[in-house]
Amino acid sequence: MTSTSPVQGTSAAASSRETDAAIAAALATVRRNITTFGGSFPGDTTVDDRYELRPAEGAIGEGGNRGWTTSFRTGMLWLAWELTEDAAFRDAALVDTEDFERRVRDGEDLDTHDLGFLYTLSTVAAWRLLGDESARSASLLAADHLMRRFLEPAGIIQAWGDLSDPAQRGRTIIDSLMNMPLLTWAGEQTGQERFADAVRRHTAQLREHIMREDDSTFHTFYWNAETGEPLRGATEQGAFDESCWARGQAWGIYGFAMNYAVVGDEQLLEASRRCAEYFLRHLPADDVPFWDLVYTDGSDAPRDSSAAAIAVCGLLELATVETDAARAAEWTGRAHAILASLIANYTPAAPDEADALLLHSVYDLPKGNGVDEGTLWGDYFYLEALMRVARPEWRKYW
Repeated sequence: MTSTSPVQGTSAAASSRETDAAIAAALATVRRNITTFGGSFPGDTTVDDRYELRPAEGAIGEGGNRGWTTSFRTGMLWLAWELTEDAAFRDAALVDTEDFERRVRDGEDLDTHDLGFLYTLSTVAAWRLLGDESARSASLLAADHLMRRFLEPAGIIQAWGDLSDPAQRGRTIIDSLMNMPLLTWAGEQTGQERFADAVRRHTAQLREHIMREDDSTFHTFYWNAETGEPLRGATEQGAFDESCWARGQAWGIYGFAMNYAVVGDEQLLEASRRCAEYFLRHLPADDVPFWDLVYTDGSDAPRDSSAAAIAVCGLLELATVETDAARAAEWTGRAHAILASLIANYTPAAPDEADALLLHSVYDLPKGNGVDEGTLWGDYFYLEALMRVARPEWRKYW
């Protein structure tokens, strides 16, 4: 169970000068990618450190808005605009946002719980930053679509696929914690209790079943959708079912902390602490995890810098809700140390050497997808981490 001893790190925090230089380099890449892609969307990951146009699938053409990762590009554009007040970033974000509005109104590629990722970082951000009423309307429509995936009596949001698909029926994943803020926002906007109830029940189920006794997490968990009976944990992208997929553990840090802030269940705070302590105990010497936390120093397994970037944001979020001052200071210190290692060791030597902000991530190693490449989410969370450190007063989109 939860460790009571501090989790010691080895890296020092980046100086303000190093952080500013990292932000400048990241913004240069985001700006160049506007020119490269325009209103088209890049793929999930780089290929040899360069993003290519998102492949066509079905009726959606090359560069089209499909899949679960397109909004991370949009989120980076919003961050870049907030950091610079340069209208070029805002205008590019609005082009994306309009396409997200079209996507949800046309009912295009919506069979996923990742509507939370997709619409929080696009249309909800547009509403928060600009008061865009059309974006607000599209966000509420996306939240309604997400609620269709809520399964009674299991009390969960199903992760993937058509709800009639028996292979996916009753399955959720730890990433789903990050999709709950769309429902929280919709509840705040409408006053409808059904949104808050779904968040409360779903997060309680993950706290109870996706976390293991040793503070590690399953990637996925299945429930009987008809009876609500919890069935089994498994993995889709980790090393094996009982291992601890690094990115999933990082989602747990951030997701449990963020949902605790709105649900108020102390057990969610404890779940975030437990995820954090396990993650930190299993970091190698340079503070950036291997793609699965079963691997340790001396392994030739790939690293996942995207998991580290998510964890930085998660630890800083946890520090804001932590009720123990010493622990809050520890979470903050470790977040700064991990970010310093990312800046020093996992970014391009010069912005024009890669299309990604962050190198050496892993998407899905078991399927050979995006191994040792940049990823859209790794880039987004790295830039969010830099924003959080440079501007602690920044208000998140989640």
